[in-house]
Amino acid sequence: MLIYGLKTCDTCRKAVKALPQAEFLDVRADGVPTDVLEAAQARFGDKLLNTRSTTWRGLDEAERVRPPLELLADHPTLMKRPLIVDGDSMYLGWTKDVQAALAG
Repeated sequence: MLIYGLKTCDTCRKAVKALPQAEFLDVRADGVPTDVLEAAQARFGDKLLNTRSTTWRGLDEAERVRPPLELLADHPTLMKRPLIVDGDSMYLGWTKDVQAALAG
């Protein structure tokens, strides 16, 4: 199991603490493989972009209309976090639903 997130993100820290067997990858330092981003985009669509982030607010309109995968390649911190990959399953965020699915 892999957790993609930011080491400074409180939500990511909660996920890592709850899933000690998972490997944590910092998107700022390590990036996210293109195939993982493409699969996440196909599964989550627009939800993959965190439009409430400081990074998003700092982008101008020309940047915001770029394709999401290009934006995430240039600005990995725009990804909603954490992105949890467990085999063929993917989870986005650390909601009650995700916690329930991974706790069992």
